Amino acid sequence: MASVRTFKKGAELAAARAAVLHTPRASIGSTLLRRELSTASVRPAVRVSSKRIAIPAVNAQAKNQIVRFASSSSEPLSKTQLFALHEAHGAKMVPFAGFSMPLQYADLSHVESHAWTREKASLFDVSHMVQHHLSGPGALELLMKITPSSLDKLAPNTSTLSCLLEEETGGIVDDTVITRRGEDTFYFVTNAGRRTEDLAFLRAEIDAYRFRNGSDSIKWDILEDRALVALQGPQAASVLQPLINSANASAAETDLSTLYFGTCRELHLTLPDGSATPSPLLISRTGYTGEDGFEISIPTSASASLPEQVVNLFLQNKDNVRLAGLAARDSLRLEAGMCLYGHDISTEQTPPAAALGWVVGRDRRDAATATFNGASAILPQLSSPAKTLKQRRVGLTVEKGSPAREGAVVVDLSDPANPVDIGIVTSGLPSPSLGGANIAMAYVNQGFHKKGTEVGVKVRNKVRKASVVGMPWIESKFHRPS
Repeated sequence: MASVRTFKKGAELAAARAAVLHTPRASIGSTLLRRELSTASVRPAVRVSSKRIAIPAVNAQAKNQIVRFASSSSEPLSKTQLFALHEAHGAKMVPFAGFSMPLQYADLSHVESHAWTREKASLFDVSHMVQHHLSGPGALELLMKITPSSLDKLAPNTSTLSCLLEEETGGIVDDTVITRRGEDTFYFVTNAGRRTEDLAFLRAEIDAYRFRNGSDSIKWDILEDRALVALQGPQAASVLQPLINSANASAAETDLSTLYFGTCRELHLTLPDGSATPSPLLISRTGYTGEDGFEISIPTSASASLPEQVVNLFLQNKDNVRLAGLAARDSLRLEAGMCLYGHDISTEQTPPAAALGWVVGRDRRDAATATFNGASAILPQLSSPAKTLKQRRVGLTVEKGSPAREGAVVVDLSDPANPVDIGIVTSGLPSPSLGGANIAMAYVNQGFHKKGTEVGVKVRNKVRKASVVGMPWIESKFHRPS
């Protein structure tokens, strides 16, 4: 198994692997993940609980800028509700998307933490992510304009992976998981590193909709008063189930075996004194590791200490639960074939170019009726990719040696003496689950994207052989009906 030397150069090296991590998120790419979720069913201001925050204007340069893991900004870093807990557990804190976030903890190396998640259960703080609540008679129509998903087909308390799309180009503004809570009520989570861009994008779309349909047509809140944690791993359900409080819920509601991937419930947990949490937690069966698990949204309005209380409940199970940071989260998501915004996807790519064409609902592919942003660009790419797409996102396995990192050039090996550049690596590292085998995502020219195609990757001035492979590298393990 690869050693922790992958990260020994510090947070800056880890940065290239772990920028703009997402939730439920969050990021997308695994074939199994999308199949399960897609079938499960003067500056403006935006309201944030009782506060209002200003959304800065976004210029073209900032709009397309890749947000890095290790920030060079002199701006003070934000802290999640669990910052003190991270420090108490010996976390190595690094700048990430404007927050001070844990890279890894004192008790486990990166590789050990990765393996622990695959074998038991790890708890990740993802409270830096942006949680949204959208409601009103226009909520569904608005979301079906800015995303290509068939949200009208979602049943209550079910989720789908999707993308926010630029209106003209169909470029990916961000990736997101959208949950339908009711007929006209939605909860969704977006990336922390895209906060400024996403809020400006959403504000413009919502203001335009309200102008046409009235100020009461949509209500939008950013849930700043909620923490978010992800419990991931094969032991996640067995760890969570005993903590579910059944005093004010039926046996059917509290039984996690019937909470399937891509669904959610509001449930209370039982605190050490036997009382129930003062507020219910939104428990969604989803995640960003390829493992079974849950993302848990924790309100703080009734108790500011509730996030730390909940985390400590999990950590009491020392044999099965450990804290995990950004390092393990990134290697887990790459093995699961999931995209990292700002690296594997950006506004420069449409969903078809990013091998995410499945986010476009089957019933939304008729050019005569398609009304979502970028439909005129995206639909021809879906119907005739060979004619319309210059590059495609693929998985690569690379021969032994130094790993192919982000930015490594992919070349055509048909003339080894004069290799021609045909693409670029967007994420890559030695896979902890595959004994250190080198894996990577890349964009390659049309025609080189087929499985089994032999290519080369320039690593430290040496061309290493690589093969185009299907993703994920590690089969995802989602809990679904038998």
